Amino acid sequence: MKTKMYRALLLVAMLFFLDLCSSDSSEEDFTSQKVETYTYSDTELALFSKINNYRASKGLSELDQIKHISFKSSEHNLYMINNGVIGHHYFDQRAANIKQVLNASKVSENIAYNYNSNEGVLNAWLNSEGHKAVIEGDFTHFGASITINPVNGRKYYTNIFMKR
Repeated sequence: MKTKMYRALLLVAMLFFLDLCSSDSSEEDFTSQKVETYTYSDTELALFSKINNYRASKGLSELDQIKHISFKSSEHNLYMINNGVIGHHYFDQRAANIKQVLNASKVSENIAYNYNSNEGVLNAWLNSEGHKAVIEGDFTHFGASITINPVNGRKYYTNIFMKR
């Protein structure tokens, strides 16, 4: 009985730290030029593979990585860490930047916080109807950043999808 209750509470806590795209209206646009350099970590590359493998298993096309999108994802992770918030703050500005710089027609994003593994975060996203819809969406490209908060060691995930 205690195990079931603990699992239910854990699930509620995990869902609390997942968020779908919402927007705000006043974040700085840190860069309006196309970013060509971004060094991916092995963990980020593994997340791309997991998402593309999942999409392939559903008969969906694989997505190509774009460094500019990963840079924008990284900016958002740093914003969340520096401001002690978790959410889609200023998504409208990130989406507008990606549309302008990369000529995207559609942009969406998933974020997560405090997952220790790509498997954990991907499973959580796939168990959420809204996050799963983004992962399975009609997109052509994506980028992601996984940033570790140096103060507490917790991971922040931002995964942005776009269609040209």
